[in-house]
Amino acid sequence: MSKTGLALWHQFLSDRDFSKLDELIAEDAVMHSPVVWTPQKGKKIVSMYLIAAGNIIANDHFQCVREVCEGNNAFLEFKTEIDGITVEGIDMITFNDEGKLQDIKVMVRPLKAVNIVHQKMGEFLMKMKGA
Repeated sequence: MSKTGLALWHQFLSDRDFSKLDELIAEDAVMHSPVVWTPQKGKKIVSMYLIAAGNIIANDHFQCVREVCEGNNAFLEFKTEIDGITVEGIDMITFNDEGKLQDIKVMVRPLKAVNIVHQKMGEFLMKMKGA
């Protein structure tokens, strides 16, 4: 398991230090969002999604509940709250041999949580694109 990549991931979540994303994400990274059907490909778009998630999901209520690591793969269960709605989810991350995030798939439950994440992430990403 890439200890460097996982350490940077935890630092990103706890500090919301978006300047570390360049060091964390591989150029050809792929993100599988719980609310967008097509995979989001490339460092720039994955960074945008993670900045949005860092602002919306990794809020003051965010907590890592469980972590399972095997080889270059990490499965991180989390829990948070957005506008009074409990959000439970799992980040399934694959790091490349250099310790950079290569692939991330995010699963969220229950349906109310998916809906609020979809709404808030969409609003945030639209603001980012407009800026």
